[in-house]
Amino acid sequence: MAESPMGSGGHVAPKWEQVALETLRTRIRKFAGPLRELVERDANEGDTRLLVTDMLCDALGYDKYEDLTTEYAVRGEFADYGVRIDKQMVAFVEVKRAAQNLKAAHLRQVETYAVKEGIEWIILTNGPVWRAYHVEAATGAPVETHLVLDVDLLDGSTVGDKAGQLLYLHKSAMKRERIAELWRQKAATAPAALVAVLLSETVLDAARKEVRRRSGYNPDLQSLANTIRGEVVRGDLL
Repeated sequence: MAESPMGSGGHVAPKWEQVALETLRTRIRKFAGPLRELVERDANEGDTRLLVTDMLCDALGYDKYEDLTTEYAVRGEFADYGVRIDKQMVAFVEVKRAAQNLKAAHLRQVETYAVKEGIEWIILTNGPVWRAYHVEAATGAPVETHLVLDVDLLDGSTVGDKAGQLLYLHKSAMKRERIAELWRQKAATAPAALVAVLLSETVLDAARKEVRRRSGYNPDLQSLANTIRGEVVRGDLL
């Protein structure tokens, strides 16, 4: 299910957001035909990149000369695009041909670039599908890359839903770090994070009191934690 478009929930969206959403709705309709044509003829990566450039500029609000750098050099290798906000590099874009299914393996090279340059965001696209990933590389810790956004411009969802999702990648939203807010929300409610909440002393103590109220049995916290780990929560979340 798609995320609720920003500006929903009863509040009036700021002017920049209203303008960006309207632009996106118009451009998503405009690019639908060319995107389908690229997929149908299995266009090569170069042709796909031409259309992606148009989308970055015409739909997502980036200036071709000020905000985008093609073949961005990273220690002798190249990312397809570097994206700047106020002259600060904020994301790398990796482009695959339009008919190619996007895979986690496509991230490996550009993920290395992001870590080397201290960049938090990777955008992976084949034109129709746009995915945004958050890259975390704390000193001495393994690199963690998490999918934050996944929108398919040719699927059956409404144009409004697609625009609401793609808005997070719009220059105006990136400038205001809306995608970082989305990432924090997703991280806070991810299964592993919720498991940690369930196993916290505060929650375990509240659960023990509720068990005692309902049954008269007063389990110890470690027993409750073991039951949650062993019988309530899937092992791959621990």
